[in-house]
Amino acid sequence: MKSDHVGRIIFDEEDVVDMVMCGQPLGNLNGLLVQPAIDLESAALILEDIPRFIDYDKLAQETLEEFDHRCRNTWHMPDQYKQLDIAEHVISMCDTAEKLQRVGHELLLYQERGLFDLLRYLKYLVDVMRDNHVIWGVGRGSSTASYVLYLLGVHRIDSMYYDLDVGEFLR
Repeated sequence: MKSDHVGRIIFDEEDVVDMVMCGQPLGNLNGLLVQPAIDLESAALILEDIPRFIDYDKLAQETLEEFDHRCRNTWHMPDQYKQLDIAEHVISMCDTAEKLQRVGHELLLYQERGLFDLLRYLKYLVDVMRDNHVIWGVGRGSSTASYVLYLLGVHRIDSMYYDLDVGEFLR
């Protein structure tokens, strides 16, 4: 097992065999990035139950920008979150004109950077963690400067109370 230039974990056949021998069900191996020593498509014709691996060699020449673009277009979350009007959702949580102004400013910054899908995913992630009683940190790093992330429950630092500039987060 190794990682590539964009941090993806790449497995070889020996890694896959080890996982199977340790009891990993074949169905759980679908979608692994595998650098094959054999032609995976030919093997799939012979072995009907072989998991559908992703051929790493086909992605090896992908640039960081192409990788980022592809990942942004494949968020794995329920459709209700993909369709969520995140701006309306966050704005509805504001109860003062000052909060509304701050949220409006931040949402424009997120929109300029094409990060609304990220906000939708964070809403989904926080909901899943709450539903499953997962405990996560109070807040860390520059993300605490975002009031929108505070409203979504990503962290518990009220950036308006502490007068934190969102510019520290969205540089």
